[in-house]
Amino acid sequence: MAYPRIYNASTDMIDAHLAAGRGEKAAFVDASETLSYAALADRTNRVANLLQTYGIQREHRVALLLQDTVDYPPAFWGAIKAGIVPVALNTLLTVEQYAYVLDDSRAQAIVVSASLVEVIKPILGQLPFLKHIFVAGGTAPPFALSFRDELALQSPVAKPADTCADEVAFWLYSSGSTGMPKGTRHVHTSLMDTARLYGQGVLGITEDDVMFSAAKIFFAYGLGNAMSFPLSVGATTILLPERPTPESVFRTLKQHQPTIFGGVPTLYAALLSHPASSRDASSQRLRQCISAGEALPAEVGKAWQEKFGVEILDGIGSTEMLHIFVSNVPGAVRYGTSGKPVPGYNVRLVDEVGGDVADGEVGELLVSGPSAADGYWNQRAKSRSTFEGGWTRSGDKYVRDADGYFTYQGRTDDMFKVSGIWVSPFEVESALISHPAVLEAAVVPKEDQDGLIKPRAIVVLKPGAVADADTLSSLKDHVKAKAGAWKYPRWVEVVDALPKTATGKIQRYKLRT
Repeated sequence: MAYPRIYNASTDMIDAHLAAGRGEKAAFVDASETLSYAALADRTNRVANLLQTYGIQREHRVALLLQDTVDYPPAFWGAIKAGIVPVALNTLLTVEQYAYVLDDSRAQAIVVSASLVEVIKPILGQLPFLKHIFVAGGTAPPFALSFRDELALQSPVAKPADTCADEVAFWLYSSGSTGMPKGTRHVHTSLMDTARLYGQGVLGITEDDVMFSAAKIFFAYGLGNAMSFPLSVGATTILLPERPTPESVFRTLKQHQPTIFGGVPTLYAALLSHPASSRDASSQRLRQCISAGEALPAEVGKAWQEKFGVEILDGIGSTEMLHIFVSNVPGAVRYGTSGKPVPGYNVRLVDEVGGDVADGEVGELLVSGPSAADGYWNQRAKSRSTFEGGWTRSGDKYVRDADGYFTYQGRTDDMFKVSGIWVSPFEVESALISHPAVLEAAVVPKEDQDGLIKPRAIVVLKPGAVADADTLSSLKDHVKAKAGAWKYPRWVEVVDALPKTATGKIQRYKLRT
């Protein structure tokens, strides 16, 4: 895919739709408002002018701490159009984490949802770079400005900044399972690259589709699903501002009848186990479902397809690669695997010394493709260890079979050996989830009385299941039969919930400690 040297991502994603005659078509729909493509272009231009009016210069950062409403797309694309760098922030961080990322990014302005102002209010006086606060979706407090009121004062006409195709366009902070998040910088072409390679190439998204992503926009997976994929073809996106519970997701599916749905494995499992779960509770127009964030257990995928009549395309992506680069494809889904490399990406499996491993052997997944990040902000050592020439280390362990399908084994730090044989936490977790009593499971290593490493399972049971001795014993026997005698958990503990990141990834390091 060739791009001119002077290229601004907003030209393809926003301006092109007016030229194509889509001005009156719905671009984004949230709980209270529909934004047409013409209105999207108008507000995008106003945002570009607003940021410049308040002295935000090219290449400087503006933080976006927004719920998924129609205010998000203009804020994001308006900054990009002006050559200013939007930094999409997780809406579920702690105040300490917000203090870190706002200081680390040196954001000079923030656009924040009214419902989130109180979260960051205690730290606003501690941020020397932050000059302007714009509040969206409610009344602005005395120390801030109303986002909508300020937009109304701006011109609806703006020219795209003459940014370079290789210039950094936006940042995402990684949702890594340990430590503070890392500012991951992406260039202008990455958005259209992922849209063409995965959105159009795998999903086959067209302007006739209606997309609903339960994964939020601040998440790399959600950004592609809800913004770059539909905007690349002129489709319509349904936005859910609130938390994606089974109730809110079923309500949205029923009300708006999307054709494509993007979720994460824990949400699919929760939707399946919900009392209202039925084909009638979903969209009758649904033609495709996708999953990422963590590997999808085979039992969940099969149960979903049987109940709703729609495949789930499971795949693996990352903040560093912006979206999915290994995926199942329509009509060739093999549940329990992440599929095959998305055309346009190359992948390798390597051992501890960097040598390629054979089919059937465990190796770390490396990926090469056009959407790789430009690096981490102010994290030189981590940048060097992750981005190696044209290759990006995923930190995930995989096995490739003779047909070219890749099966997830676990994070590099999560793998452990039992009796000298590698154990994949995901394989044991998948076996546990296939038991009728189990909703979710996590597996971590633990030393026994002899100092030897054995699997320890922490499970969440389905409603109605009883955590008695018979159930716990049956779980161990079930894993022996499904995964292998040496892999069964010597300890099984029942909890109400597993610790997770805001994007749904299980924080196994918390369970290990």
